[in-house]
Amino acid sequence: MGAGWAAGVTRARALRTRCLGAEGIRDVASSHTLEDALRYLAATPYRHDVSAAATPAEAQRAVSATLLWHLRVLAGWQPATGADAIRALASGFEISNTRHQLRYFSAVGPSPASAGAPAFDTGRLPPYHLGALATAWTRLARTRTPSELRATLAASVWGDPGGDTPAAVATGMRVSAALRLATAVPDAARWAAARLALLFGREVFVVGRRLPDVSVRRAARLLGPRAVGAGSYADFRHALPATARWLLDDVDEAADLWRAEARWWDAVERDGRELLRRSDFGPQPVVGAVALLSVDAWRIRGALELADRGGGPGDWWVEVLDAPR
Repeated sequence: MGAGWAAGVTRARALRTRCLGAEGIRDVASSHTLEDALRYLAATPYRHDVSAAATPAEAQRAVSATLLWHLRVLAGWQPATGADAIRALASGFEISNTRHQLRYFSAVGPSPASAGAPAFDTGRLPPYHLGALATAWTRLARTRTPSELRATLAASVWGDPGGDTPAAVATGMRVSAALRLATAVPDAARWAAARLALLFGREVFVVGRRLPDVSVRRAARLLGPRAVGAGSYADFRHALPATARWLLDDVDEAADLWRAEARWWDAVERDGRELLRRSDFGPQPVVGAVALLSVDAWRIRGALELADRGGGPGDWWVEVLDAPR
């Protein structure tokens, strides 16, 4: 690692100041109304996309859009390998855009618009502007049917999701994203494996939905064939590799998997702080900065939800973030 990383790491450390932090998040969560919370955010680094008249969904999406903007700025300062790492870490935004694309198809059917024009829902929640962090969104945005969207995914780095239903596409993309993250960003491999274990456990043992075979095969590359082939949640949990098992250590029942969500984010925050403290000029501080920015945005979204309910106490994350969704 060397001079090529100097500017990127410096920028990563500077962006740490864009986080609201625990005290600011508590202030948002303790607001008595959503409007009060949004007025508070209007004086913070999240002010750019926040509107005082926003609905809860719009406000949460504005927070995510601010995170995405920070990641795009950060990626612009990185050497190629650093930009690739941020792109892998930001894959959830492209997944979100694609899910909305499928919802649009379900709502209106095949688009009658002329070829080449984006078919995304033009309602109140526009697609995220991915810029250089996109992998296949430019092509996905121009698809007209679920089958066309699936074919476009299959021809991209995402790979075939194994179906064109919203569930198959969303799950297939998440599995693919976890595998790519573990491969492209070794410092995030533990996060990727644990998150995939949580996804697989929910889909199979809570929802009762069998993943498409192609997604099962991809998941096996991180979780192991014994885990993905398990017939019960207990067998699944015990067969997981150490990189994923830590998240579910004391989650004895599949119905309690929701408790692992906040634990995953807490681990990402701890690891992110450690990575950001690294003194070398390399990818670790950059990955750490992305982790901390992402955790901050996730907690603010939860705090906005609590504010919309009338505000909460200091342990607000127990009420909001450690609750089934």
